[in-house]
Amino acid sequence: MYAVIFEVKIKEEGKDQYLAIAAKLKEQLIQMDGFISIERFQSLVEEGKLLSLSYWESIESIEIWKQNLDHLQAQSEGRAKLFEDYRIRIADVVKDYTMETSDFS
Repeated sequence: MYAVIFEVKIKEEGKDQYLAIAAKLKEQLIQMDGFISIERFQSLVEEGKLLSLSYWESIESIEIWKQNLDHLQAQSEGRAKLFEDYRIRIADVVKDYTMETSDFS
């Protein structure tokens, strides 16, 4: 399993548009083979900073999503009009457990 960590600093005037684009893309995203889940968080420290955390079954699934035409258009629009800055990290999840599945007693 892989995690995609997308941190983005949104221009003040672009937040509503960004969230609308993200909601539209999510409709396609949840239909993708290899997609597991996504959540979005807002920074408590840095105003305007959001984090999207998605989980995927494979690197190949992430690459296919990255080349989705609507996603490519959203990336271009984000860089041109909505983002002050962004950072993307892709991480290999080496362990995944819950309270019920943990080894701790």
